[in-house]
Amino acid sequence: MQQRRPHSRVMVGLLSLAVFVGAALASSPAQADTGVGPYYAPPAWNRTLPSAGRFMVLTNFASLAVLDRETGLVWEKTPAITTRTWSEARTECTSRRTGNRIGWRLPSMPELASLVDPTVTPGPTLPPGHPFTTGATGVQSAGYWSATALADDPTVAWTVNFDDGFVRNGNKTIILNDHAWCVRGGMNADAY
Repeated sequence: MQQRRPHSRVMVGLLSLAVFVGAALASSPAQADTGVGPYYAPPAWNRTLPSAGRFMVLTNFASLAVLDRETGLVWEKTPAITTRTWSEARTECTSRRTGNRIGWRLPSMPELASLVDPTVTPGPTLPPGHPFTTGATGVQSAGYWSATALADDPTVAWTVNFDDGFVRNGNKTIILNDHAWCVRGGMNADAY
């Protein structure tokens, strides 16, 4: 006859509890932060995502913003079409309330250039199937200011041209053909 150990029921109970808690945690909303949820995919700068899976219009921003799952950044769906100086563009972004959210900023040059698909012609040089507004009321085939200044000349900043996809630079105090396209997320390492 086999003898029962007094602790076996406790062990079975603890094992059952561990399985239950593990299952509950696996289905909890907090899991969205790990990249499983529809809005919180971790950035994937090391891979190229197809447009259909890369961009998501954010309904919790009144459908006025787009999550880029490749970079983890949130972009305005429809950037302003007015041309500005660099300082005006910076101010416009920091005072922006798109989707009833604050915390917008001018993107760094690599962040802005990450939206360019150089195989697309004519511009705007955005990936096929993107959800951004284009044409007369949206993304222009023109230059957009970045927050990134030239290292050897702080009066000049990098711009990304969505007509041909090239990165150029322009004097910060002159209104050329450059626009502001505001972004949220990440941290801009460039000093203003």
